[in-house]
Amino acid sequence: MTGISGPKIGVALGGGAARGLTHIPFIEAMDEMGLKPSIIAGTSIGALLGAGWAGGLSGSEIREYAYDYLGSMRTIMGRIWSTRLRNLTSAFRKGLSMQLDAVEVIESFIPENLPKTFSELDVPLHIVATDFRNWHQVVFRDGELVPAIAASIAIPSFFKPVPLDDRLLIDGNVVNPLPLDVASRDVDILVGVDVNGSPENGELKDNPSLIDVGLGSAQIMMHGLIAHSLAAFPPDIYVRPHVKSFGAMEFWRVKEIVESGDKDKERFKRMLAKAVEAFIVGQQKTS
Repeated sequence: MTGISGPKIGVALGGGAARGLTHIPFIEAMDEMGLKPSIIAGTSIGALLGAGWAGGLSGSEIREYAYDYLGSMRTIMGRIWSTRLRNLTSAFRKGLSMQLDAVEVIESFIPENLPKTFSELDVPLHIVATDFRNWHQVVFRDGELVPAIAASIAIPSFFKPVPLDDRLLIDGNVVNPLPLDVASRDVDILVGVDVNGSPENGELKDNPSLIDVGLGSAQIMMHGLIAHSLAAFPPDIYVRPHVKSFGAMEFWRVKEIVESGDKDKERFKRMLAKAVEAFIVGQQKTS
């Protein structure tokens, strides 16, 4: 048995706005199995939750925190508007805008004890954003954490683009909604959690709103990008929880959303246990 070690696990946490809260049960599953990723790659909401996980929070702690901070529309809007009021002078100087400042929003919702830089994290974290000027993917691995998360979640029209390192950055979903390519580097088991949804989930409204059409169109485009990513970097474990029935911005439905992911938790554990067992058997044969 000498020389046999546990597998290096890479985890790709995809984007999907509020639907991305279904990542939480799968984070819990790995915690409960005593498995720690060697690398976490996150896009948008996956970057935000991945930062909490990489920063030392357990899945159950992330769940409790999300329930406390996102439990109602009143709670969410109260935190957002309190931030805007604190920065009222700056807002008038820059010009009032209906778009939110992603950095301010992230600072309003993340735990106070979250590490400030990538180097302070317990697990290597890679965050995906999009360079609006040259249309390329940008992957953050070092430097300050909050600006990178803010860039990754900066959904066009909802958030202002984030200026950082001489770039103008927007939502990572635009180029890479499930960063399997980033999470696959030097790992033995690749895990992909796809929270974008699929057309067979839920029902289409007869008269979708302008926002519904805009976000739904983005979801369709992300579906195509994810298909290409799955073909190019096939994960050993792929899960896609049922999320279509939840609106992209319905964060106040946090309990319903997270609990919908619970339905796939045990299946995910079985798949992961099987992959780990196969890896160990392979090591035994070569040792």
